[in-house]
Amino acid sequence: MALKTETHFHKYQALGNDMLVLDPASFTPELTPELIRRICHRNFGVGADGICYGPLPQEKPRLAMRFFNPDGSESEKSGNGLRIFARYLWDAGYVGGNGPGGDTSFTLYINNEPIIATIEDEAATTITTTLGRLSFSQPFNPNSLYEIVGEFLMPDEIAAGATAVNIGNPHCVIFSESLSAERVRHIGPPLETAVPFPNRTNVQLVQVIDPHTIQIEIWERGAGYTLASGTSAAAAAGAAIYNGRCQSPVQVQMAGGSAEVSINNDWLAALTGSVQAVYSGTLAPLFPIS
Repeated sequence: MALKTETHFHKYQALGNDMLVLDPASFTPELTPELIRRICHRNFGVGADGICYGPLPQEKPRLAMRFFNPDGSESEKSGNGLRIFARYLWDAGYVGGNGPGGDTSFTLYINNEPIIATIEDEAATTITTTLGRLSFSQPFNPNSLYEIVGEFLMPDEIAAGATAVNIGNPHCVIFSESLSAERVRHIGPPLETAVPFPNRTNVQLVQVIDPHTIQIEIWERGAGYTLASGTSAAAAAGAAIYNGRCQSPVQVQMAGGSAEVSINNDWLAALTGSVQAVYSGTLAPLFPIS
């Protein structure tokens, strides 16, 4: 007898960045790029900025996840995705009051990197996660001594003063005196595929408000214009500190809301922001999963 296919999903949003959690324990179809694109489609699917897939079965260490962009590609890391996955682990009883030890801090993993998540309030609406170490070396060679800081990456003003940042995934930060969604939509696509970024890059347009506050607009690799991004917030804050424009902690204002980025002397970043559950559901029996 064939096993019954389960297609349960959980939808969360973090600062307007909406994502689905697909737990292999209750979502059994093979997660192909085509299925990811179909589920994330806002007209023909559930609609999402990405998919958190986990906890991965038979993984050591436990509580590991993978993150997929809505175009079907896999990303090395997602700051908001990590907070959303941490919230799901808490809600589902994998950790916390219903989990081992009942601790409000726990470790999850993405690409074998340990991430410490801390539930900051009783309702688990505010969560802090570590994000790893910021690097300002070449995006395609983290061991290189060459940096892209304050450089023109393209033959016009599109990428004036670009700073490349890597926090497990690549970012290109552009400082500006003014911001608009229209401008980041304009500069994002050519920069995403610019020569220095062979694996494509996320792009942030950044305005410094004061030494502890910045505002950003985001073009996300594999997703396009987005209301918020955790790793983008960390990369933009890190670039502002690296260029002497800000000091830690940095409040990062995004179209979907604000998050706080703390960066220590070793360039280790942590992000604190909100997460909200939206709904859970099951794909319809005739939804095409193959």
